[in-house]
Order: sequence, then C-alpha cells, then structure tokens
Amino acid sequence: MVISQSEGLHIVDWVLIVLYAMVTIGLGVYFSRRQTSAKEYFVGSGHMNPVLIGVSLFATLLSTISYLSMPGEAAGKGPVVALGMLALPLVYFVVAYGLLPVYMKHRVTSAYELLETRLGLSVRLLGAAMFLALRLVWMTLLIYLAANAMVVMMGISASWIPIIVMGTGIVSIVYTTLGGLRAVVVTDAMQTVLLFGGAILVLVTVTFACHGLSWLPVRLETGGEHGLLHMKFLWQSNWDTQPFFSLDPKTRVTVLGTWASVFVWYTATLGGDQTSVQRFMATRDVRAARRALATQLMTGVTVQVTLCLVGFALLGYFMQHPEYLPADMNVKDDADDLFPEFIANRLPIGFSGLVVAAMFAAAMSSVDSGVNSITAVVMTDFLERLGWHPASERSRMRMARALALAIGLVVVMGSGLMKYIEGNITVVTGKTVNLLTGPIFALFFFALFVPRAKPVAVWVGAICGVIAGASIAFSGHLVYLMHSLWNVDPGWFNVRLITNVDEVTGQSWTTAEDVISFQWIGPVALSVNLVVGLLISYALPARLNTQSDRV
Repeated sequence: MVISQSEGLHIVDWVLIVLYAMVTIGLGVYFSRRQTSAKEYFVGSGHMNPVLIGVSLFATLLSTISYLSMPGEAAGKGPVVALGMLALPLVYFVVAYGLLPVYMKHRVTSAYELLETRLGLSVRLLGAAMFLALRLVWMTLLIYLAANAMVVMMGISASWIPIIVMGTGIVSIVYTTLGGLRAVVVTDAMQTVLLFGGAILVLVTVTFACHGLSWLPVRLETGGEHGLLHMKFLWQSNWDTQPFFSLDPKTRVTVLGTWASVFVWYTATLGGDQTSVQRFMATRDVRAARRALATQLMTGVTVQVTLCLVGFALLGYFMQHPEYLPADMNVKDDADDLFPEFIANRLPIGFSGLVVAAMFAAAMSSVDSGVNSITAVVMTDFLERLGWHPASERSRMRMARALALAIGLVVVMGSGLMKYIEGNITVVTGKTVNLLTGPIFALFFFALFVPRAKPVAVWVGAICGVIAGASIAFSGHLVYLMHSLWNVDPGWFNVRLITNVDEVTGQSWTTAEDVISFQWIGPVALSVNLVVGLLISYALPARLNTQSDRV
C-alpha cells in the first residue's frame, strides 16, 4: 500500500508557508515595541528562561544544514554519523564545569570582551574578525542549501535559487532587525516544534506506507546453540565502508573521526562562538546556564536520533518503491535530495506545507541568530571599542538595526558562491563550519587557562591552525593547483581529477578529490593551534602580561 501523494506543493501548502512567515514577522514587530535598550536587543536583559534559551541554542546550531544533512548522510553513506552523539556527555562536562563558571563571572555583551582583559585589544579584534567570517560563511551556506532543497520540493529549475534565497533572507532579516534576541529565542522555540514535528510526520507516513517498521535496517533472527532471538544490523549496499579507525587519511568517515569531530565542534562552538555565549549571558547565573546547556544537548540528541531514523526510513521507502524516485535520482548519489523529494511528492496535501515551513523555519532560526550575534560583535568589538559612541540609546538601537539589515543582505548576496565547494551537505558543512571554529575557541583557551600565554604566540598559533584546517578542507583544490602549475600527477596523492558543471549557467570547473577526510579539519586545526601557541608562549621569556607586553 502506498499513501496518497501530494505530487508537489498545493495551494494549501503555500497558505501554511505564507502564514508562518507572517507570524514570525508579527513577532518581530511585537517585541520591537517592548525594547527599551540595546542590552535588551542583544541579550534580553539577562533574565530569560534557561529552558527556552536551551531550545533556542539547539535550534540555532541545528539549522537547515543538519535538518537536511543527517537524513541524507544516514540514507546515502551509513549510520556512523549517529555515533557522534556519544561525545556529548564529555562535551557537557567540559563546557558546564570548565567554561561556564569562568564565562558567567563576566556579564558581557560580546564574548570577545573577555579576550582583551588577558591578551589585549589585538587578540580581541582577531577573535571577533574570525567569528564574523565564520558566521557569514555559515549563514551563506545554510540559506543556499535551504534554497536548493526548496527547488527540489517545488519541482522547479535551479535558476529559481537566487529568488528563494532572497525571500528566505528577507523574512529572517525583518523580524531579527525589529525584534532582537527575544524575537529570535521565541521564534526558535516555535521552529524547533515544527522541525521535530516534520521529522516525526515523515516517520509515521513511511511506517504507514511500508505496513510497519520494515524500513529499519535491522532484522530479528534466531540462532546459536539455544536458538536465542537476537538483532542483526543490515549494512545496506549503497553505504560506504565506515570502520572504527583507518590509517588511510582519505577514508571518508570513521567512528573515531566522527567522535573527535563532534566533540571539537560542540566544545569549540559552545565555548568560543558569540552565538552560544550570547545565549548563556541571557540567563541569570551559572546554574541556569548549565540548565540551558543540558536542555540544548538533550534536545539535540532526541532530534538527531530522529533525523537519522528519517534517513533510514527514506532509504527503506525508496528501496521498496524505486518507481517513485525521479529518473535522474538514486539513493546513493542523491541522498541529500531524498528528504525534500519525499516531502513534496509523497506527503498528503497540507502536511507538505507544514514540513516545508519547518525547513523554512530551520533556515531562519540560524540566520536570525547569526545576524543578531554578528551585529552585537560589530557594535561592541569594533565600533564602540574603537571610539564610536552614540548620542543616545535610541541612536544605538537604530545603528544596531541598520547593521542587522546590512549583514543579512551580505549573506543573501554571497550565497551563490557556495556551489563551488565539493561534497554532499555533510562534507561541505565540515569544510566551512569547522574551519575557524577550533581556532576561535583556542583564543579563549589561551586567555583563560594559559597564564604564560603571549599575544604574539596566540596570533601565530591561530594562523597556523587556520592554515592546517584549510589545507585539509581544500586539499583537493591544492592538488589541482599543483597539477595546473607544475604538472604534478594527482595519482601521487592517490586521488583523481573531477569536473563539476553548474546546472543553471553550464559553467564547468575542475578540481581533485580530497586527500584527507573532512572529519579531521576541526581536530587538526585546533591541535595545531594549541601546540604552536603553547610552544611559543613557553619559549618566550616569562614576563608579566602587561599592556606593554601586548601586540
């Protein structure tokens, strides 16, 4: 039995999507009327509910990227992506008891104010600049991926991507610009409900269509001397080999690499990203901040398990019903498109609109938080720290909203550049999100936990860490560059050349396969940063870290 299909989005679906957009803008207008200061705009006056903050933090860090990549990764590549959640208990211990007590002593608008106290203005500006670059690229990527997914769901040409990007960006920018952090947090909570509900809806629909849980890649079998019942996990034919560890750096995914990548990303993001620190500063004290962190991680585990199950469900459904896949799609190479394809063409009318709204919500929950956090950093770490002082609180509010609008426009206009990064959503995310996450966190590590840290050592460590991460992320491009300039054979690195073609313009470009897996970008970048910074700090003469000692 196959469920009744919607065969694309209908008028009811579009009404639900438009209604959701109108509600979010209305919330921005509502909260804008309640703001009395820039502090209220950026951190909600520091007394917000920790559970709501935790859900908001989860929604911000989940984003459309995860909402699409986890089902796609589980369906097309294998289940090891889910094992990264085993790193979260250690993440909680490190962040809750190692970082939060230190951070919560300082009630700051920008996390990077903490860097100046210990390492001087130059390191503060370095941290703020790296954060700006990271979040701008991150938002640009997620809004581009959301537009790609919506193109699949609408069944329209990829030439519509810029228009969809513009529409998504405008709604996010408007309510963030008006409402500040309170609007962001409240809409994030609403968006989380839609996200989780959409994933559950897909699971229920597939289970109904498959007459049960036959889509699960497990079987109950009897065997052994006593004929005991046991569960056997079935490795699907389209999945990659995903060992515990591999000496081949090209191996795309390993259990150890997944654990290390997830641990570094979560710890570095929660401990060094303004988006996260800003949420913790919006709570009352350390205890409340820990509750927010616990809520975020527990919500994350629940939803990530659900999204992995969605991937298994989609794979099982389309393997049982391959006739419902478009002729140009397959479950391995186009796994990232299975979710949007199912949403648009397999769900009943009305339900498709709800799930598209959830995806729309996921994109906006990250754009709104990113824009708000970047605005706070630009205002606090650059304009005000370097001498700009508004004539009144109203002038400061106008500047904050103008910056939020400008940042949002940059994100929208830059989204077209993301098509040049090779890989599926999971790989592209690793090459962008993990590139600066570790080096940013390293700045806080040196400032708070290394008494002999010197600004020059921190700078050199950061530069080396970024170079190490970029070399892994774009190792294929480096191989192609050497091939083009010096005729170096890509076979020396055990890789081959690949050619990509833009579906819209027909433009083609050539690069090479990556030499090292994307999973090691974050761990290697952070390790190189810390080792170089520590060696130089302890090699330099031990002096009091006074203002004259800073660069």
